Amino acid sequence: MQKKPLILIINDDGVSAPGILHLSSVAQKFGDVFVIAPDKPQSGMGHAITINSTLRIHKTKYHEGAVAEYSCTGTPVDCVKMAITKLLPRKPDLILSGINHGSNSSINVIYSGTMSAAIEGSLEGASAVGFSLCDYDINADFSATTPFIEKIIASLLKNELPKGVCLNVNFPKLKSDEINGLKVCRQAKANWVEEFEERHDPYGRAYYWLTGKFVNFEPEATDTDEWALQNGYVSVVPIMHDLTAHNYITHLKNTL
Repeated sequence: MQKKPLILIINDDGVSAPGILHLSSVAQKFGDVFVIAPDKPQSGMGHAITINSTLRIHKTKYHEGAVAEYSCTGTPVDCVKMAITKLLPRKPDLILSGINHGSNSSINVIYSGTMSAAIEGSLEGASAVGFSLCDYDINADFSATTPFIEKIIASLLKNELPKGVCLNVNFPKLKSDEINGLKVCRQAKANWVEEFEERHDPYGRAYYWLTGKFVNFEPEATDTDEWALQNGYVSVVPIMHDLTAHNYITHLKNTL
């Protein structure tokens, strides 16, 4: 008997967050779903791993229909490593991360725990996708994401991604009938212009809140994820963990 696809699901908002609950319910139509996610929000953790303390896992019961589910005291990347090394019966056929509450488009991909989990999955040789909805509300409506998630899962179960490549998928905050479709595109050149707001505690000691604004440096470009989202499309960006500036290698050899 042919085994059902084994689908691993992770996130960075926590094992009981609405986004991951929705993602696991959709994924169950395609195979056996195994969930492991942080026991508390881990947004902005990037590719952090736990090396100075122990990790603990606990069985949870938030995901009805999942084959198994666990919370983990570590980061999203810890969750991937723990699942593949200790918990799963075999290598997963697909790794899904999210659905994140908030955008992970453009430069946000390098800070994102959601996307780092997907990248770690691709390093393990599995097809992996990170999903994010451009809505930070805990009561965000994820229903419009369903047909697109189904389409992507079905495609990747038939056509594996190359090792080291994963997908960064972002959904605009729109209703189903307002979304224009999927757009495969590149990461926009954008950045955060950051500020640290200084405040003082009752003892007069300074403390700081990180604030700032997101700036798109190529707003007119029509082939980026930022343009896609602003124009009603679901953005799909293939990304890699390789940070080498390949086009600069020859020049650097000549100048050093």
